[in-house]
Amino acid sequence: MKELTPSERFLRIFTEVRPGEGSTALLLFANVFLILCAYYFVKPLRDGWIAVSAIEGLSKMEVKAYSSFGQSLLFLGAIGVYARLSSMLPRADLIARSTLFCMSNLVLFWFLQPNFFLENLPGMGIAFYLWVGMFGLFVVAQFWAFAADLYTDERGRRLLPMIAIGATSGATVGSFIVERVVASDLVDSGTLLLLANLPLGLSIWLTRRADVRGPLGAGTPLEETSANRESEEPGDPDRGAFALIRAHRYLILVAGVTLINAWVNTNGENLLFRVVQEALEVEVAATGVTDPDEVLYGVREGTTAFYGDFFFWVNVTALVLQSLVASRLLALGGFGAILLLLPSIALIGYTAMAFLPILGVVRVMKIAENATDYSINNTASQVLWLPTTAEMKFKAKPAISTFCVRLGDGLAALTVLVGVQLLDLSTRSFFLLNAALVLIWLGVAVAVVGEHGRIVGSSAGEHAI
Repeated sequence: MKELTPSERFLRIFTEVRPGEGSTALLLFANVFLILCAYYFVKPLRDGWIAVSAIEGLSKMEVKAYSSFGQSLLFLGAIGVYARLSSMLPRADLIARSTLFCMSNLVLFWFLQPNFFLENLPGMGIAFYLWVGMFGLFVVAQFWAFAADLYTDERGRRLLPMIAIGATSGATVGSFIVERVVASDLVDSGTLLLLANLPLGLSIWLTRRADVRGPLGAGTPLEETSANRESEEPGDPDRGAFALIRAHRYLILVAGVTLINAWVNTNGENLLFRVVQEALEVEVAATGVTDPDEVLYGVREGTTAFYGDFFFWVNVTALVLQSLVASRLLALGGFGAILLLLPSIALIGYTAMAFLPILGVVRVMKIAENATDYSINNTASQVLWLPTTAEMKFKAKPAISTFCVRLGDGLAALTVLVGVQLLDLSTRSFFLLNAALVLIWLGVAVAVVGEHGRIVGSSAGEHAI
């Protein structure tokens, strides 16, 4: 019997690792680490670009909110193209080609960045904002589709939580590098677009290495990977992602829980921003400053300081939860425990925020919600795809992880529009509305858990749905 390698013994700190599993798991860990690093090289630039893209009659915040909704419309076309490619190409080639396409887009946007080679092009900031949203969701979604397709249900339950630590770590390290690069003044922020291609290029190589090795390293039998299970029905190359989702109750439920999750979370982010601004206005007024420029400066600096501290604690808490809690909670409580944890925390949080809509309470509750979302719920979002077919992973998963998320953002923008412009809702009323949405979220999540259990039970670990 093979013995654990030194690296596998180390990985057992985070989850149960068996002999032969360590090498591929580490390749996937490094892969998602690099992908999230690259994304966080690019993500901070989008708000700066859209800030110079004014639309007459709309505030910058409205431009940003409505642009998020516009992403959902663009995803409709992109998902169709990606679904067709997934039916034609092996998974490693599909990931390589789509990643190379994104890399070429980064070079193009580097040339078109405001006031670089050309004057500020009309609408370029909005175009870049839309593209970054699509890029961030697609590259991450296709990685997790690959990881879920590589592992069987039992092995994925043990190893995906550990691999997800790479995603959380990559986001943290990427944010730190961006902060240092910009603060150094050695290069301008636009250079980050080119730097992002370095980790993306390396991620392609790691994907191919993991694909060749299989879940247990060199010589893994073909039946070990879900893409080659004899029991799996071949996919229909002419069937689109949304037709596939409509054909399966489980996929419809997953789409529903993903949409409501995004809707609630984005509502929460908007409300957090509102509470921060209200608190800063009171704070600045208490100083006796009346000059409009000084007031604006104080609010801007206070907002930056708040979110810098907020994101730090979200990332640190998420890293701890992902490293020490996710795999253990999955092993002890099962899939239901990790999927239902986030809406349970959100229900407690938004109820508390409705009764005490003050910054201190909102800050703590949102840190708890976001950290759980980025760690425990991220693990649940990958585990739920383990018993599905390869066609579902590479067609339905990217569609749900991109379109439904952006549609949720769009519903949040609509919530702001109706709540502010038509109903004039108070901050407390918005929190109560979000708590009501969480109750719906919990109901759909319970249905997902039940359907997941039925699928896993009926397949007895041998057949995908």
